Amino acid sequence: MKTLVWVEHDGETVKDATLAAVTAAGKLGEVHLLVAGAGVGGVAQAAAKIAGVGKVHVADDAAYGHALAENVAPLVAALMAEHDAFVAPATTNGKNIAPRVAALLDVMQISEILSVEDAKTFTRPIYAGNAIATVTTSDAKLVLTVRTTAFEKAAAEGGSAGVEPVSGAGDQGLSTHVSSELAKSARPELTSAKIIVSGGRALQNSENFHTLIEPLADKLGAAVGASRAAVDAGYVPNDYQVGQTGKIVAPEVYVAVGISGAIQHLAGMKDSKTIIAINKDEDAPIFQVADIGLVGDLFKLVPELTEKL
Repeated sequence: MKTLVWVEHDGETVKDATLAAVTAAGKLGEVHLLVAGAGVGGVAQAAAKIAGVGKVHVADDAAYGHALAENVAPLVAALMAEHDAFVAPATTNGKNIAPRVAALLDVMQISEILSVEDAKTFTRPIYAGNAIATVTTSDAKLVLTVRTTAFEKAAAEGGSAGVEPVSGAGDQGLSTHVSSELAKSARPELTSAKIIVSGGRALQNSENFHTLIEPLADKLGAAVGASRAAVDAGYVPNDYQVGQTGKIVAPEVYVAVGISGAIQHLAGMKDSKTIIAINKDEDAPIFQVADIGLVGDLFKLVPELTEKL
């Protein structure tokens, strides 16, 4: 069984999400990668070194420069003539491209798989992760997205796959990249960070968020996250959101400050190895999943904790 994996990259490096997708794809059989973009020769060479990869297909074309799904999906669909499954990490790009590929192939997409039971059977979360469904498909071709926190990352070094150029139909004329507004930070990227400090609505405003959460995160070498309530209130950008409608994370340590623990937020972080919660409400749902709970006023406790680190 040959599996084609979408390589998530920034034009220069391969994202960690790809490594988890490679592990999932490896459970299905032979793994091939697709690197699509403009000037991505370096990315292709890095992808070829990933352990367990048999071949890297490279589509180097300006039409794929911003990973517009309308252009990438026909390329993937054409390559699926020689592959049995298409696997993409459940990132923004992956969740944008995979449904279009499934539609072009006229098959069912299985979203955010947590495990591979056999070549046709997978598990995936439903009801915000409160239940796990086991899904079996009879489709000849598979289209899957992978919950990257559920799989170990493949080794980024050690492979020696061949690199093969491919071409597609190019620009379909259906969409145009206008601009990108990217938040740049010296802190670790949220989905790959080992430690995350998140703040909630209880911080009251943007100034408090920055003066309390960020110094603590810097002391810990952590990424900064937020609940949807904090994002909706304008405390921080959308990039910070953790939860069902934000980013799914599973760090070594997750510190939840002033977050009540709504089910939508828990769905995005409850797989963290150690959860530390700070909240003045001892009955807050966050304490039901926390390994360590601290009940008290965050405006006193967080500065004290930061000072002692």
